[in-house]
Amino acid sequence: MTLVLPPRLTASAGSVRAAAERRGLATVALPSFAVPPGLRAEHLHAGPSFADAVAPALGIATLQAPGDWLATLPRVHTGREIALLPLARAHALRRPVFVKSPNDKSIPARVYADGSRLPGLDAFAPETEVLVSDIVAFSAEYRLHVLDGAVRTGSQYAEDGRSRRAPLPPAALSFAAELLAAHGHTLPSAIVVDIGLTGGRWAVIEANAAWASGIYDADPDRALDVVLRAARPVSALDPRDRPFVRTAPEGGGL
Repeated sequence: MTLVLPPRLTASAGSVRAAAERRGLATVALPSFAVPPGLRAEHLHAGPSFADAVAPALGIATLQAPGDWLATLPRVHTGREIALLPLARAHALRRPVFVKSPNDKSIPARVYADGSRLPGLDAFAPETEVLVSDIVAFSAEYRLHVLDGAVRTGSQYAEDGRSRRAPLPPAALSFAAELLAAHGHTLPSAIVVDIGLTGGRWAVIEANAAWASGIYDADPDRALDVVLRAARPVSALDPRDRPFVRTAPEGGGL
């Protein structure tokens, strides 16, 4: 089996690559987004733009959370109001909000003073969906690599907005177990979920595709288990994961 990687590797991607090679997988870092003739590969670990260009040509299915997943969670698990809106409606908001694209970074994830500060409708289609949420501050943030509804590994990655690496505390695992017991069926079998503390309470930050996520200080070998499931041959998909296969956007902008 072969794991495909993008031209430039982060330290995190390098750890995933080393874990794959320890397991006996071949790894190939492509020099561009073009797939060389004759290349055969079953898995990938890269950002969405690279995956959208490479995965279809290799017959790899990339799994991700539904775009509205955060918006469907109850407030007890999010700690804030969240809605999935078309960009045209978000433009009409006249209050400070946090806005991000559901499954990529086409709309920069940040606080906007109001909807008029969002990228213009001359650059993005009015129906482009964005997640709009109340503004909250997370005092600590953790990444969970989830496989079959259970946390496989994970790591703290931030504290008060600054980088901080540390193991997962028991309270994070307890919150994750409660969350996944209630809502794990609404996610693909392999996914990354970020959680954190806000106002002293646990809350979901977001879900990310495992094939596109950094691992921070998580166990690389356990994280690799999640990556390999999250991006695997279309022919190896089971019915449970078929609804979560990413479809490459026709273009973030017009």
